[in-house]
Amino acid sequence: MAHRAHWQPLEYNALHGGFERWFDPLPSALMVDPAWSALLAALARTADGLRGPQPWFVEAHLFRIDTAGGIGRPTPEGAHRDGVDLVAVVLVDRQRVKGGETRVFDALGPHGVRFTLTEPGSALLLDDARVIHETTPIQPETAGGGGWRDTLVLTYRSGGFQGPAVPSAKPPEA
Repeated sequence: MAHRAHWQPLEYNALHGGFERWFDPLPSALMVDPAWSALLAALARTADGLRGPQPWFVEAHLFRIDTAGGIGRPTPEGAHRDGVDLVAVVLVDRQRVKGGETRVFDALGPHGVRFTLTEPGSALLLDDARVIHETTPIQPETAGGGGWRDTLVLTYRSGGFQGPAVPSAKPPEA
């Protein structure tokens, strides 16, 4: 699929919802890597097992949250749902930071779990209809030090991509 804007309704993302968000395209080397195809297919099989076989509309985003400003905020919108069927969060790298606790709560009640993804390749798979999730801010491990947390977020949605009534054809000019 051609590069496209990410879009969420305000009901799922009060901070960044209701408008098109353009992210950099994924690296072309990733797109031809056999491990990439294997990961997407494995998660699609998991989605099929949970929701039944069907076409899945997948968005992929690489996020680097750094501590250049002192604090990095992985989920500035707070606890939220994404408006999809499944969300996979894969830790790619984590260097010289503390914090970044992931919190996953039952969407209908107060029960939840808290943990920190620390090992590259660690993954979390969320049933977006059943839970809300967030990640706490990160800080440098040492005063004045810099650090980062890199994640790959994959969303699987049945029935089509989320989007505005009339999507843009390309990113806005800088």
